[in-house]
Amino acid sequence: MALPTSRRSNRIARLTQSFIRSMTRECERVGGINLGQGVCDLPTPPAILAASVQAIEEDISTYSKYEGVDALRERIAAKAASFNGLVNVDADTDITVSIGSTGAFNCVLQGLFNPGDRIIVFEPYYGYHVNTMVTAGIEPTFVTLPPPDWPLTRDNLESMIDERVRGILVNTPANPSGKVFSRTELQVIAELCVKHDLLAITDEIYEYITYEAPHISLASLPGMWERTVTISGFSKTFSITGWRLGYAIAPPHLSEAIGLVNDLLYICAPTPLQVGLAHGMATLEHTYYRQMAESYRSKRDLICSTLSDIGLTPCVPNGSYYVLADITPLGLSDDREAAMHILEEVGVASVPGRSFFASDTGRGLVRFCFAKAHGVLEEACARLQGLTLED
Repeated sequence: MALPTSRRSNRIARLTQSFIRSMTRECERVGGINLGQGVCDLPTPPAILAASVQAIEEDISTYSKYEGVDALRERIAAKAASFNGLVNVDADTDITVSIGSTGAFNCVLQGLFNPGDRIIVFEPYYGYHVNTMVTAGIEPTFVTLPPPDWPLTRDNLESMIDERVRGILVNTPANPSGKVFSRTELQVIAELCVKHDLLAITDEIYEYITYEAPHISLASLPGMWERTVTISGFSKTFSITGWRLGYAIAPPHLSEAIGLVNDLLYICAPTPLQVGLAHGMATLEHTYYRQMAESYRSKRDLICSTLSDIGLTPCVPNGSYYVLADITPLGLSDDREAAMHILEEVGVASVPGRSFFASDTGRGLVRFCFAKAHGVLEEACARLQGLTLED
């Protein structure tokens, strides 16, 4: 008997290719400027490149420990104490280096949750979070945060908690909204986690890219270290998205399961890149992080002022390097049509807003990524100035 031409497992039956990928292909087709995918094609710090090249030339090519190279975990622990306020982190027991923050998130889901569990996700959300949950058999429960400021209220959150909810996912600074959760909002989440015995998972990959509001790690709040997995990585901070290096921080009663799954799925993250990253990080001054944030602030201000000028009102982000913009002045039927119209008319790619929403809110939005060299972003903004709006 011939096999069917297409075979798909039940676990991916609800998945489709993301609009981010498809818009990148469309952008390549027309030779446009890609402000859709967050590839972050800025230069990597030379010290990190040089140290990684040296590690490769020294043939550091075998497996590392499944939890990561000692030097890198020690560097992460020191950074967690000084920057995140996580003073209890033990490099030997609390850190798992994985294949990007996405790999770390997958290990958390597989190691700490069961099929049928529910995890609260704030909308707008990062699509990979939701799709990874779906493939693990976990049901996302959406709490919608309204634009343009995306405020969280206790009543809105607690009303969605039932007996099947076992966790809350917090992405701060957030993709795609740029929301930076305030201490007051994080305290609400912490209180409800304790009250309902929930685990918290935080994705803090954009932690160094903040503007008006400071970044606060949920695990630093009273009572939250014991029940929080803090996920972050290096892709955005050092422009090494293709290196796939991220990590999870959690106390031993959680990190043991995370490490077990990391070993099973990935064996280890790339050893020479871990070694090079650890050595390179040791040479970077604090000014690097401040200057990076200041550079992104100027880019944010440029694209937001451009979008305001042309009538596509932006939801001005407080962190990360994305901005959602209102496309209703284009007079088109939905976000997909609007994104293609912008690309075809002025050669600038964006991402349809519904990529980040379960509700219909996203149909009136598109997302732009401003992690580009200043010259490229200036050209993109000049092109956007020529966009034709509905009379």
